[in-house]
Amino acid sequence: MLVIRAIQAGDLDALIDLATQVGSGMTTLKPDREMLGARVECAVASFAGTIPPEKRDYMFVMEDVENHRLAGICAIKGSVGLDEPFYNYRIGTLVHSSRELNVFTRMDTLYLSNDLTGSTELCSLFLQPDYRAGNNGKWLSKSRFLFIAQFQQLFTEKIIAEMRGYQSEDGYVPFYEGLGRHFFKMDFNHVDQLTALGKKSFIAELMPRQPLYVDYLPEDARETIGKVHANTVPARRLLESEGMHFEGYVDIFDAGPVLQARVSELRALRESALAVVDDAAVSAEREPVIVSNTTMTDFRVILTQSNPVNGRIALTEQDQRLLRCASGDQVRTLALNVRKNVHG
Repeated sequence: MLVIRAIQAGDLDALIDLATQVGSGMTTLKPDREMLGARVECAVASFAGTIPPEKRDYMFVMEDVENHRLAGICAIKGSVGLDEPFYNYRIGTLVHSSRELNVFTRMDTLYLSNDLTGSTELCSLFLQPDYRAGNNGKWLSKSRFLFIAQFQQLFTEKIIAEMRGYQSEDGYVPFYEGLGRHFFKMDFNHVDQLTALGKKSFIAELMPRQPLYVDYLPEDARETIGKVHANTVPARRLLESEGMHFEGYVDIFDAGPVLQARVSELRALRESALAVVDDAAVSAEREPVIVSNTTMTDFRVILTQSNPVNGRIALTEQDQRLLRCASGDQVRTLALNVRKNVHG
């Protein structure tokens, strides 16, 4: 029996245990008690509304209620880059031409940029391996969109998600080895750790400011620009199905793609709907539906088979208990799967 809910202060130890399984490449989930403790503290204040929206970090945990275990986590940062620089490479083009020699070349370049500063960020998505079954991963990721749809006023117009970049099975990161190592003179995992701890000034101090020609990189580094980690392929597809897309920004260390969208263009903003809990509203359809309550301080999301009918939805006693709602309360609903025949 699973529920997704706002994180609480008492979840810290379980969160640290969860973070030990994540591995390298996800800087927001390192098993560091001080760092995660500060994040949980910030998240609790975020749901309580006691800090400004741009400083908020909403963390959601998937809890196995029967086994009192955290099955997964995901998060939304109100905005990035306001307290510390937020760097990406923007893929650009430079044209070189000579009429005299009749030569015209277009060359891809990487520009160090802060263009995405201030954007809302989806981050920290991780599901324990033994819970990676059925619709759990899809539901965990998409639960954040229901929160955004319910509290749209708290978020910026642009939303982004940095995808974990390509690594070989033995942990080799071709893009970093072909570029970053020349400037940072340290292992990828060390750089990853420094970034996770918020020590980012070295990026500006050590990275070149002029455009870098992609053709100068080794072939294996070039081939991984905009490519995701093998474990991240499903997460990328899922976000793209919800309205996010790649617009030429990549991570500066592993060249993982940054997906982005206008918040108003997200499927959850267009298709999610409010409904009233009503035991009599039984639907003939049995599609999986994500349902959330509408309370920010104790936000909760379930996955159920009950579909809304004319603005009303029937939920079992167990569903109501997990959502902490009752008959007559308002909930927000969104079909788990994208309907193929919906045009938008």
